[in-house]
Amino acid sequence: MEIYTVSFFGHKRIYGNFSAAEKMLESIIADLINNKDYVNFLVGRNGDFDIYVSSIIRKAKEKYDYKNTAFTLVLPYMTAEFRDNVESFGKFYDEVEICPESASAHFKAAIQIRNRCMVDRSDLVICYIEHNSGGAYKTVQYAKQQKCEIINVANI
Repeated sequence: MEIYTVSFFGHKRIYGNFSAAEKMLESIIADLINNKDYVNFLVGRNGDFDIYVSSIIRKAKEKYDYKNTAFTLVLPYMTAEFRDNVESFGKFYDEVEICPESASAHFKAAIQIRNRCMVDRSDLVICYIEHNSGGAYKTVQYAKQQKCEIINVANI
């Protein structure tokens, strides 16, 4: 079975109307679930886009045949929120990983290291990039250097 891996990155704050991007994300995720042998969705938990995407993935997994997907939260390091709520996280995500490359890094660098590790595992990067600055922007630039397929749902 071929595993198709998708990572999601976006700005910490999303201003304005997200509904067009949400509809596009719903369509892309449904298409992946319905047309790939197995899809591994990798998400972080560091901003508005991550929260929106996680909700959309959960709804799609309930609506479609979710047996061909994994919904994985990739943390840059152990957080108190995760440590104190392991059971809740386990009910929402199929898997929770702590990225080994970023876990021992300085906390200011850890998220970018984790993001690059996620890109390195990915066949597709889906992002919400509205401006040319910030960690999500840097991650997408890295994905371009790696020749990863990229869809920016902010450009619709």
